[in-house]
Amino acid sequence: MIIVMERLVPEEQIKMVEKKLEEKGFNVHLSKGVERTIIGAIGERTQAIMDAIETMAGVEKVVPIVQPFKMASKEFKTNPTTVRVGDQVIGDGSIQVIAGPCAVEGWDKFLEVAQMVKSAGATMLRGGAFKPRTSPYSFQGLEEEGLKILAEARRITGLPIVSEIMDPRIIDIVASYVDVMQVGARNMQNFFLLRELGKCNKPILLKRGPSATIEEWIMAAEYIISSGNEQVIMCERGIRTFENYTRNTLDLSAVPIIKQLTHLPIIVDPSHGTGKWKLVAPMAMAAVGAGCDGLIVEVHQNPSEAMSDGPQSLTPENFRMMVDKVQKLHAAMKQE
Repeated sequence: MIIVMERLVPEEQIKMVEKKLEEKGFNVHLSKGVERTIIGAIGERTQAIMDAIETMAGVEKVVPIVQPFKMASKEFKTNPTTVRVGDQVIGDGSIQVIAGPCAVEGWDKFLEVAQMVKSAGATMLRGGAFKPRTSPYSFQGLEEEGLKILAEARRITGLPIVSEIMDPRIIDIVASYVDVMQVGARNMQNFFLLRELGKCNKPILLKRGPSATIEEWIMAAEYIISSGNEQVIMCERGIRTFENYTRNTLDLSAVPIIKQLTHLPIIVDPSHGTGKWKLVAPMAMAAVGAGCDGLIVEVHQNPSEAMSDGPQSLTPENFRMMVDKVQKLHAAMKQE
């Protein structure tokens, strides 16, 4: 539930409400504005408790949170969450463009493409060091060697890096190299992993599962936030439908829905969302038009030789053209 305090309420009255809530077994989260303080209380709510809190000095009203997700809810936190990654901020009204190959394939290749995407307008780098693949015989990634390559690319380009985490046993290793840990679609409901990531002080990029409803996706974010980490970035990457022309069906309605229901930033992955490189730029434009906070796009020097996801990867030149269009659209929308 949400406790809205009166304007310019004394600090003692806020503390009294906090103490009462804690005595009743609630976890308490304060959100202080210039004139008002909002107290979020997570726990077993009853009408009697709500009535008791509402009669306390300094309380203006008590509002129940009706959604199953509490801490991710916009009712719980009215101001949008922004996530700082190095010098970049996700959710502040800018458009972040995360780019790079699906997998880190080697030192020379990755360092080359990293510099290419930076010169084309990327604000962060992506690359998989640990790759969850449908077939156990497919390329699984370079693992820690790949993380070292990512770290070197960050040193050379100055761009933050995003890479996938699959196993709670290696969180410390991955966290020591990367700036943002990505939870892939296959692990969206790996609740043990989500809980452990909630204990980290690193931003988490949470991809939507291929068959997940929006509520299930937000509840996955709730696992991370309720475990202590509020730095969650949602990522729409397409869902499984009856359509088989594209790899997935990119659900762009998720962008305004996440904005309406939660305070979390959201980015869009048009590469996995379509599986076809010719559709990436149009869907990236559509995602920006829908109001997303950023894009994550796969780029490879020679997609036909990529070790994974070549058909959905842009060449550096096509990526440059996409970024130019995205930036112009975003600027026009801001003027509007």
